Amino acid sequence: MVAALKAARLPVLHTREPGGTAAAEAIREVLLDPRLHVSPTAELFLYEASRAQHTDEVLRPALAAGKIVICERYTMSTDAYQGVARGLGLAVTGPLNRAATRGLKPHLTVVVDVPSRAFLSRDKKRKLDRLERENSAFRLKVRDAYRRLARRDKATLLDGTRSIEDLHADILARVLRRLA
Repeated sequence: MVAALKAARLPVLHTREPGGTAAAEAIREVLLDPRLHVSPTAELFLYEASRAQHTDEVLRPALAAGKIVICERYTMSTDAYQGVARGLGLAVTGPLNRAATRGLKPHLTVVVDVPSRAFLSRDKKRKLDRLERENSAFRLKVRDAYRRLARRDKATLLDGTRSIEDLHADILARVLRRLA
């Protein structure tokens, strides 16, 4: 995706959450460390702290400079994981997301829907982080949350069982249409 946009000579920034800045990457290490127990509430505040830093230090300056920002995960992830799957509620995550982003919203959100049965077959050599080690019931809650949130927010929901090449082409076409 990013390479295709750069090849088209479009100004693009690729980033991720949690992460994207030195402080946010340090928070990411804590959040994803499988050796640590992080309570749901602490987890939520760590994600929001990372997001606030990332938004102020990376996202807003890139957008102000006219860049296309491709960000892996954003506020919908917090709603799905902490709001729904961890049971903290969207009434809690919503205001915290708005505070951390100061109201910044994506122009296009793409959710790649992968069934739980396909989760572990994706990259078998990959070391699983703390969240990826959660049980299948938790993953099912997350998936169901993403599907509901995608409908609520009018996000693009794509079948993640399709080939990577097909998904890439579909997402790229949607991004280019959005930019037109």
